Amino acid sequence: MVSIKTQVGIVGAGPAGLLLGQLLTEQGIANVIVERQTPEHVLSRIRAGVLEKGTVDLVREAGVAKRMDREGLRHTGFDIAFSGKRFRVDLEKYSGGSFVMVYGQTELTRDLMEAREASDMSSYYSAKDVRLRHLTTQKPEVTFDSNGENISIECEYIAGCDGFHGVSRKSIPSDVITEYEKVYPFSWLGILTETPPISDELIYVNHERGFALCSMRSPTLSRYYLQVDGDACVENWSDDHFWDELRIRLPPGDTSNVVSGSSIEKSIAPIRSYVAEPMQYGRLFLAGDAAHIVPPTGAKGLNLAASDIAVLFKSITLAIKEGRTDAIQRYSEVCLKRIWQVQRFSWWMTNLLHNFDNNPFSYRMQLAELDYFTSSESGLTAIAENYVGLPNPAVD
Repeated sequence: MVSIKTQVGIVGAGPAGLLLGQLLTEQGIANVIVERQTPEHVLSRIRAGVLEKGTVDLVREAGVAKRMDREGLRHTGFDIAFSGKRFRVDLEKYSGGSFVMVYGQTELTRDLMEAREASDMSSYYSAKDVRLRHLTTQKPEVTFDSNGENISIECEYIAGCDGFHGVSRKSIPSDVITEYEKVYPFSWLGILTETPPISDELIYVNHERGFALCSMRSPTLSRYYLQVDGDACVENWSDDHFWDELRIRLPPGDTSNVVSGSSIEKSIAPIRSYVAEPMQYGRLFLAGDAAHIVPPTGAKGLNLAASDIAVLFKSITLAIKEGRTDAIQRYSEVCLKRIWQVQRFSWWMTNLLHNFDNNPFSYRMQLAELDYFTSSESGLTAIAENYVGLPNPAVD
């Protein structure tokens, strides 16, 4: 067995784990990342592309914002389409001057990986049989197999950033953790295509046939989504079928703006809301999808993970550099307050924009609520403040 000692063991090399590793490295705090997949597999995941201002600031603090600031698209609004028309939500006006940044999660992950490779911190990919041990002691361990060797990493703290299906949350005893979940009766069919976006800003569509979203990754790379049945299969959706259905759901004045093309990626994602409490057990701390899942309607998944990382990074730094453990003991409590607020907004947006039951009364209620919120100063303020992101919790 190969034995390693470090200050922080990070399980998972997605954007959450890599961001935490980069922030700790900038502070001179030793850390090791362990990932069960290959780097190529991690980079192949097509995920969110809208960053809250708080996430943008955190990426800058981590010292990996150069390409994001150069290539990212700064958005000060987005559109909601309903009743055959579009209404722009002015984020800058109604959030006190804030914005969001369109920059693909894959690109952010690539930036973080490159920074990791340039550092002197270790990363282990393709790790097999990852296990977390001695979590309630002062020397918790991460053990795994790598290239035929059994490796044990002794840490002061372990960050579980390995997603919904990872080992971290499963390492917390079932009688300690409580899970809250809502599974929605539909999925999102998404395509990525090398075509110019339909609009300079995102369009969220409420239609009686189902939700649609027009998004982008760059001026020449578009991302589109359609609400489909929960048991839908990608194989049953040709590119032509997708474009035809998208045009049906868009307002009549926008259909001619759609530039169709062959998809370079097509996938179906189930929609759920999920929260695990608490987010810590002994010296294990969950972050990101390991602790919570939000519907993608409000563009909150990556941003909520980044908020966890902001709290965890500051808490670990205080514990290691100043011997203050009060903040890290309250990590779960501090994070969960914001998590439930973000869950509420994502749940509300999902209920507002999707077809749940083909019920004409339900559809008219959605239109009435959309009309109310888009014609009310307070309604627009509520949407804008939540969309650009609630403040990250203070750690002191």
